[in-house]
Amino acid sequence: MNIIQTTHLTKSYSGFTAVSGIDLHIPQGSVYGFLGPNGAGKSTTMKMFLGLTRPTSGSFTIDGKRYPENRIEILKEIGSFIESPAFYGNLTGQENLDIIRRILGLPRSAVSEALDLVGLTQYRHRLARKYSLGMKQRLGLAGALIGKPPILILDEPTNGLDPVGIHEIRTLIRSLPRRFRCTVLVSSHLLPEIELMADNIGILNHGRLLFEGPLEELERSAAAKGYPTDNLEDTFLALIDEDNRRRGGAR
Repeated sequence: MNIIQTTHLTKSYSGFTAVSGIDLHIPQGSVYGFLGPNGAGKSTTMKMFLGLTRPTSGSFTIDGKRYPENRIEILKEIGSFIESPAFYGNLTGQENLDIIRRILGLPRSAVSEALDLVGLTQYRHRLARKYSLGMKQRLGLAGALIGKPPILILDEPTNGLDPVGIHEIRTLIRSLPRRFRCTVLVSSHLLPEIELMADNIGILNHGRLLFEGPLEELERSAAAKGYPTDNLEDTFLALIDEDNRRRGGAR
């Protein structure tokens, strides 16, 4: 079963098409790696799922609910982390999460559980403005995880983390479907991390979907085309390079 599905989903801005007719199929209970160069349309697609920008054309459903008719019901099922999370700098990490908890009507224990999941328990009483970049990323992830939503949309969740932090967050994301029966849509420029955590991937370039499916299928497809298959990064770069050449370097 696909918990997120799009049909010819498109977003244009005054003549510029950021997302062009993509058909995504994100299986329930999976980690789906969303890949593409800067400006490929990943963040725009995620923002459409969250109702932050409206599609120009096409449609999508999330857990069987169609946007925009069921926008509020969709948002109730999603925890999200998009770009750099914003916090109240004069409040502690715990107090920032408590605001989210109260909006969502969750029990007080939800804050402690979210802080523990991302390794911020010992810094819960520190003001958010005194958090390092990596700690702010963790706090943003805690805000997405609070209440254990069935769907998580995470845009560059390991940005700013050191190698140990990246490993910890990757391990956490990989464990979420099993632990909480949720689905994770995650974008990252760290392709080796996506290779280690994702069940399925979608690759965008210039707003168009070049590939979607399990990593094993990508490897088979790449091998048939003579692309390198030693690792996801090499295969990804070969796909993007070939698509750019086919386009003649034009967007």
